[in-house]
Amino acid sequence: MTVNRRNLLMTTAAVLASATVLQPSRATAQASETSSPYGLPISSAFPFTKQTANVLDSTMTYVDEGEGPVVLFLHGNPTSSYLWRNIIPHVVAAGYRAIAPDLIGMGDSGKPDIAYTFADHATYLDALIEILAPTDITLAIHDWGSGLGMRYARLNPDNVRAMAFMEAVVPPTMPMPSYEAMGPENGPLFQALRTEGVGEDMVLTNNMFVEQLLPALVARPMTGAEMAHYRAPYPTPESRLPTLQWPREIPIGGEPRAMFDTIAANGEWLTESAIPKLLFYATPGAISPEPAVQWLIANVANLETRFVGAGIHFIQEDHPEIIGRGIADWLRRIS
Repeated sequence: MTVNRRNLLMTTAAVLASATVLQPSRATAQASETSSPYGLPISSAFPFTKQTANVLDSTMTYVDEGEGPVVLFLHGNPTSSYLWRNIIPHVVAAGYRAIAPDLIGMGDSGKPDIAYTFADHATYLDALIEILAPTDITLAIHDWGSGLGMRYARLNPDNVRAMAFMEAVVPPTMPMPSYEAMGPENGPLFQALRTEGVGEDMVLTNNMFVEQLLPALVARPMTGAEMAHYRAPYPTPESRLPTLQWPREIPIGGEPRAMFDTIAANGEWLTESAIPKLLFYATPGAISPEPAVQWLIANVANLETRFVGAGIHFIQEDHPEIIGRGIADWLRRIS
């Protein structure tokens, strides 16, 4: 199946849309490269040493940098803490502690024998947060990390003080009412991803999320070093199972029911919660195009917005300095 970049904008990104020792990232051997598509350098280097925690029956890796109030960065599909590499330094320099885990089965985290449902990811993430015991958290969330982060926030309201989000799994885009509502190309694509055997060939065999969708949903050309980092966690078909399960978790037409209920509850919390919120958005965006942004402005309490420029879904790869400085400045103002 040929993946058309522009036709995937509105919904495909939704699947990409979600005890401590030192351990280097598996991709650290890659030579770093720098690009400057908008006049600001974007480095491929990952300048952190990951920590590893024993979590349930597996391990989870995470970045833990700086001292001060905690900012918890949560990525989505098919990325990792690497997505935040050029944003974290701005937050640390502003006097904050940045924690950025690799979700279970992703990045350098372990790959236990589980189904990698949203519920599985939430269970492991909750366990990691309990181990690290951060308090008074500010969330910085993207893609499926937004679903996980908002779930944590609504279930632990006393431990989350603020939230920055971008290209998030939220209303009015999610939940999706039907395949037909996705359009003539996206609807069949998602049906294929959720069809046994067909989705396995697309994602497990051909690594579609990393090889096609990730670079298609970044506005600038990705460098070889960057792609090597993103490929590293998924060398075999078996290792790619998390990237296949994520699209099967998207609530479409009310199914899966548990996910419909979760995303709907997240959306209700988002509109009603009084905590400070900061939305970053780009043009044309993917799951946060201009009409969705205007809906959020009209319906979400205590919301600031920050337009970053041209971008699709992985806007951290296009505008990391604007996002990093924007989070740091917002944190200063709400403190």
